[in-house]
Amino acid sequence: MSDPVGPLDAALAAAGLPPLARTAWISVDLDRFRANLVAIRRALPAGCRVDVVLKADGYGHGALPLARALETGPERGLATGPAATGPAATAARPGPAETGAADGAAAPLADGIAVATFDEARELRDGGIRLPILVLFPIPPTLAPEAARRRIAITASDPVILERTLAAVAGAAAGGTRGPALQVHLEVETGLGRAGIAVERVRETAARIAAARAVRLVAIWSHLQSAVDHARSGGQDERFVEAARLLADGGFRVDLRHLAASGGVLTGSVPAYEGVRIGLAAYGLLPDGLSAAEARRLPARSLRPILSLRARPIRVADLPAGAGISYGPSFVTGRPSRIATLPLGYGDGIPRSISNRAEALVRGRRVPLVGTVAMDALMADVTDVPGPPVGVDDDFVLIGAQGSEEITVADLARLRTTIPWEVVTDLSRRLSRVYHAGSVIAGVRSLASR
Repeated sequence: MSDPVGPLDAALAAAGLPPLARTAWISVDLDRFRANLVAIRRALPAGCRVDVVLKADGYGHGALPLARALETGPERGLATGPAATGPAATAARPGPAETGAADGAAAPLADGIAVATFDEARELRDGGIRLPILVLFPIPPTLAPEAARRRIAITASDPVILERTLAAVAGAAAGGTRGPALQVHLEVETGLGRAGIAVERVRETAARIAAARAVRLVAIWSHLQSAVDHARSGGQDERFVEAARLLADGGFRVDLRHLAASGGVLTGSVPAYEGVRIGLAAYGLLPDGLSAAEARRLPARSLRPILSLRARPIRVADLPAGAGISYGPSFVTGRPSRIATLPLGYGDGIPRSISNRAEALVRGRRVPLVGTVAMDALMADVTDVPGPPVGVDDDFVLIGAQGSEEITVADLARLRTTIPWEVVTDLSRRLSRVYHAGSVIAGVRSLASR
């Protein structure tokens, strides 16, 4: 992915933003984010609810800025905090509110947001996000009254925790606390093996929720173990259908069922029902081995990564043959070499395990990373790059495209023997995120703007 904002320093100045605190950063393309969600909606039935999963800091892309993009569109200001200044950072920033769409706001890109933890939901509400929010894992019961007040829906997936949650809400109501009812999504254990109410207990669980004060059952959901395994997913879907039937037979009306996430939507292994949860696909990423169903191949092919990882050197030096590079040393130059030091390392989510095994791009060419990855530095051998010697003004790409070459998240996942989710969520918060739409920087998130 070539960076459409052009030279970074000039683009930041044009947006009224200060220079970055260091010359390593993540670039996030909001136009692609929007386009990915539009493509996903095309693969869904009309009226299907889309919740975008922003857990783990938006899979490392930045949860709050992306949530603002979901609400207001990428042309609006995103950055917050002391480091966010200038017109791009302050334009039409939503004020703190607990619920409801902003008056006159553009149609949102999503119908809701899903996160994993209550503090992730708090961060979004404190940042002014008004979209519905669902916490996918049970929260501490004592926080249930706050969740109700802030219109944060919670998950019921364990009977004991649910009982304590209902008691906490009842206690708050008895104490005179008034407010909206706590919305509950009942998670059904269909075969993932890590959470959920057993199918045979969903009716009694729904009855407990219905009998509780100031609590409302609004949805049931489950999660697939392997979306690419149609037989296994089909079995989970059968159990999910049975759970929904038991609720209906018991007189419990639930208007929202959600089972499919990104994989389920693109493979078509389960129905979309009334809603889906879109995580990895929203960021333009797909796991290895996923084969989209014929009807979803066009949307799948149109998904494009929204993140690139970039850096400029803090030193470029000509070293003699026999020079050790970094700790160990694990690499010794076998000839006179030009070595560029980039200011990021395992403290930023670039693991030591890729030492002497990975590459970067500079001037559209692949160059090897040499020496042991340190906490704050890694080194590239730029000896063979043609033209004028590589210097401190050259841009390097560690994830993304430059010229005709590209290093993808999937490439790094294979190199690390892991999955794309881990690669992007490992990227540290100390790496500034630069958000742009076309040639305009919409905002910056840095440690100073947390």
